Amino acid sequence: MLEAEAIMREQINRDEDCSWVAGEILAMRNVMSLLIEERTRLGDSEPILVNFAFIPRRAQAVKLSRVVKRHLAPAGAR
Repeated sequence: MLEAEAIMREQINRDEDCSWVAGEILAMRNVMSLLIEERTRLGDSEPILVNFAFIPRRAQAVKLSRVVKRHLAPAGAR
């Protein structure tokens, strides 16, 4: 499911139609909820812990530490 979400994000970034992938993700989530219901009916109530690294959606903007004012004309011509 994470791979499908990454593909959908790439398609969105390229301004492409991602409706098919989005539909597949919804279907995967539906299956996941049915599996969780079945697990609960079988008596398993332990929390499901998932450890994975967070992947940011967009790259962080580069912040300039200092703005430098530049002049187009030589110093003597001003």
